[in-house]
Amino acid sequence: MMNRKSVLILLLFVLFIIEGTIIPWLIPYSWQTRLFPHLVFVVIMYFSIFENRYTGLVLGIIFGLLHDIVFYGAIIGSYSFAMGFTGYLVGVPSRSRPMPLPMVLIVIILGSLLLDSTLFGIYSLFELTHQPYSWAFVNHIIPNLFVQFVFALAIYVPLRRQLEIITKRRSPEQKS
Repeated sequence: MMNRKSVLILLLFVLFIIEGTIIPWLIPYSWQTRLFPHLVFVVIMYFSIFENRYTGLVLGIIFGLLHDIVFYGAIIGSYSFAMGFTGYLVGVPSRSRPMPLPMVLIVIILGSLLLDSTLFGIYSLFELTHQPYSWAFVNHIIPNLFVQFVFALAIYVPLRRQLEIITKRRSPEQKS
């Protein structure tokens, strides 16, 4: 039987597949060049907040590289770097104490903003985009932020319960 952590990582793979297959069908045609929700990244941020920031880093690097390979081939490593870096930073505030729902959602909003801004910066650095940041902010970052916020709010309770069970089960093992 698979443990809970394996089931949650399997959930990440399923979300990755849904993100590339079903989500494009749900997005209206006029928004398909603007909206690229990162559902996997939202779950990675939850891992980083409730379990461990290093877990967020590793999962961000792995699924970011998978995202680079499957969805975008011009620069391998941009999503991997951005997701890993942001996944690690999102977990830093939760080291000292548990965070309530409003704080978690604020951290997820800031993490989503940081991910998309980092990707924009990388694409600007290598001249893959020639639009100003203000245009990207209004046309890409804000719509993605909204979708990711709604998704984060929808999965908060079940995912937090599962991650707290994993953390509680692992804490006696860490002491010995």
